[in-house]
Amino acid sequence: MEKSKSKQATIYFDRNIHRAIKLKAASSNRSISDIVHEAVCNLLAEEQKNMMAFEAQDYEPVMSYEELLNDLKSEGKI
Repeated sequence: MEKSKSKQATIYFDRNIHRAIKLKAASSNRSISDIVHEAVCNLLAEEQKNMMAFEAQDYEPVMSYEELLNDLKSEGKI
């Protein structure tokens, strides 16, 4: 993470989550900021991928409730 392009933010973690992040940072010789930054970037990338998959799905045409009832009646289902 390039410091000159970074913005500072205050975030609050559950005590045990914070401890886990601190241990992860210490064991990987990285800062807590780097760990959190990577996690947020991964989350956003996954969200973007999910949105693209959602938009690519084919959906049935949208019809009103009245159109649905008329369709069911014309097919003899109601």
